Amino acid sequence: MTTMDEQPAAESRGAASSRLYSYDLAPTKREGRPWGAYNVFTLWANDAHSLGNYTFAIGLFAIGLNVWGILAAFALASAFLFVLLNLSGYMGHKTGVPFPVMSRIAFGVKGAQIPAAVRGLVAIAWFGIQTYLASAVLSTLLVAMFPAMQALENQSVLGLSLLGWITFLALWVIQVVIVSYGMHVIRQYMAIAAPTTLITMCGLAIWLFIEAGGSMSLSTSDPLTGGAMWLQILEGAALWVVIYGTFVLNFCDFTRSAKSRRSIVRGNLVGIPVNMLFFAVIVVVLSGAQFELNGRVITSPTDIVQTIPNMFLLAAASIALIVLTIAVNLLANFVAPIYTLVNLFPRQLNFRRAGLVSALIGLAILPWNLYNSPVVVNYFLGGLGALLGPLFGVIMADYWLLRRTRVNVPDLYTEDAQGEYHYRRGYNPKAVWAFVPSAAIAVVLALVPVFGAVSGFSWFIGALLGAVFYVVIGERQADARDVDGESMAVASE
Repeated sequence: MTTMDEQPAAESRGAASSRLYSYDLAPTKREGRPWGAYNVFTLWANDAHSLGNYTFAIGLFAIGLNVWGILAAFALASAFLFVLLNLSGYMGHKTGVPFPVMSRIAFGVKGAQIPAAVRGLVAIAWFGIQTYLASAVLSTLLVAMFPAMQALENQSVLGLSLLGWITFLALWVIQVVIVSYGMHVIRQYMAIAAPTTLITMCGLAIWLFIEAGGSMSLSTSDPLTGGAMWLQILEGAALWVVIYGTFVLNFCDFTRSAKSRRSIVRGNLVGIPVNMLFFAVIVVVLSGAQFELNGRVITSPTDIVQTIPNMFLLAAASIALIVLTIAVNLLANFVAPIYTLVNLFPRQLNFRRAGLVSALIGLAILPWNLYNSPVVVNYFLGGLGALLGPLFGVIMADYWLLRRTRVNVPDLYTEDAQGEYHYRRGYNPKAVWAFVPSAAIAVVLALVPVFGAVSGFSWFIGALLGAVFYVVIGERQADARDVDGESMAVASE
């Protein structure tokens, strides 16, 4: 990782401003980009098989969807995600810039702080929560292996047991160390974690299927049928897209290092439709076999892991879940706030320092208290999540419909009033005007109980409204300049 002292001086890059340009914010050179189709695939191989995703998917079985309904929901969601992620990923590949810089195209060189801050806040909160969930798995494993450690569970500080503090801080440090070495180490970690996770979860499903006598239930005793079933399939698919709403928004943070568009498409094809349907098959086997075994509806893979009678298998499954959760955190909840912080303080922070600051904030918010508070999770994080759809709609409409993919990359780094993305004092009022009403509607639909029937579709509604509002009031950029950033680019990691 290049240090702050080693980064190229922004002032030597023509009109680039040191408040907008740094090594970590600079576009990447096209030559030598290392991310191929396998690396893109590992993003989804890790992220799809997270504890949170398994809990959500198993919940579909618990509320009455049968096996075929769950598969249909994931097939539909995969089709949507494949399209959305390719749209977002192409932007990163063409420009080579991270999400905060990409946001400058639509929102202006200063206005880009709005989408970057929203994305960063969501990510930091979930970084802490995911680390806490992984630490709970580690605590359970340690107590199973060393029963005397149960005594540490009976003493707590700031709402977390002493054993919880030990395991949380251990996993916190591991993640900080990995991030401190930059994106290339994150890429290498994912490449190892992905097959480990896939093999482990597949093995767990096979073991449970055998335990159930080679059979499984296709539904609970009270399955949904007719219109209620189809509504749940649609809502399940929509909520799955919402889960990836964060990733859809800042996928360019990764595809800026992609070798080609083809590698993005191939990686997404295997990683989204193929991998996610494989994930759905594992879910239905876990849920159906467990229900066949004892008539109990599980809520999480940890419910199964804790019942494994063999200590070696228990340890292997627990460690795999921890490795997986760290991978998900690095991808979805660490990279985004790092770039947000670097974008806010490019002179003071680089990738490594921003990673440490982000992790410290994730610790300071005491995430276990957030997770255990339905009000915070549903209203604060749910409200912030609802903002992501309108942001996506505005940014995509600006790039694909109004600009027709033409971007003047050097102007993304200039504070010159004549710069293409200076707009009005660095803010594009039309992007803000399109975002505010669509965001307000999305938040109301997501949080107000009377709209519960459509709350699961708030991301789509917000994205569509944001795009429509912006297309109506935005200016067509038929004469927009298309200039690459090779003159100010740095080597990709």
